[in-house]
Amino acid sequence: MKKLFGGLNITWTRLVIAAVLAGAYTALMAMLPAAKDTSFADISITFEWWILFGILIITNSKTPLESAFKCMVFFLISQPLVYLIQVPFSRMGWGLFKYYPTWFAWTMFTFPMGFIGWYMRKEKWWSILPLAAMLILLAYHFGTFLNEMRLDFPHHLLSLIFVAASMIIYPLFIFENRKLKLTGLTISIVAMLGLSVITLATGRSTYNTTLLVNNGSLGVEFDDTYEFALEDEKYGDVEVVYNDNIEDWLLNASFKKTGSTRLIMISPDGKKRYFNVTIYRDRYDITEWYPER
Repeated sequence: MKKLFGGLNITWTRLVIAAVLAGAYTALMAMLPAAKDTSFADISITFEWWILFGILIITNSKTPLESAFKCMVFFLISQPLVYLIQVPFSRMGWGLFKYYPTWFAWTMFTFPMGFIGWYMRKEKWWSILPLAAMLILLAYHFGTFLNEMRLDFPHHLLSLIFVAASMIIYPLFIFENRKLKLTGLTISIVAMLGLSVITLATGRSTYNTTLLVNNGSLGVEFDDTYEFALEDEKYGDVEVVYNDNIEDWLLNASFKKTGSTRLIMISPDGKKRYFNVTIYRDRYDITEWYPER
């Protein structure tokens, strides 16, 4: 493990090859239906793997300037490649690149990050500061994945484990100095415990959406005289509301977990209609269900 953080020979050729492979893998995970909403697709959305790549480059560079340039070049190649590979397979086509400016801004930021980060190798008391910034960012991801996992278990469990392991491994194997190791570990453990308490105290993550529109695509007519309920309440709550913008009734839902349940609709005269609802992390499927007579 120690060799990863200081014993690798990352030549420019190897750096370019690694950048191409990272970009291609990320694009594949972003497109693969089986990876959607899982830990495997998180690399296309969040920073935890990219932080690892950056740290590997930083700790295996000989000078701060080499570290800065290599970090920036790695991201200049890998990030646009993620979108470029997806263009032929996406309905958006070249429109996908509208998401790139944010990653480009982060790419430019990797130059000073790579330069400053290199000074972790100096083993001075202030060497913990660059790593502390990365640990705090990882702690944010830790809280995010913990929250997401509660809604969509076991999805994102691997990402949660990866982030937690990273926060322990980095201070242990980047530094030789015992005090720096202990300080880094303390930051990681306190941050993870703090985010765990905050996340668990704030309740479950919810996916809020409009489930039905009066006389919408399913042809369901309703107003506030109709009653709606999910057959299994653990999946969340539904509520009929009036929307002033469209001047019509909506059935809004706050889903607390993914899975399948049934929506029950009761008209003012007591008649019931049923709908099968399959809940995903950020979308749903709904079809009417007719009980066997």
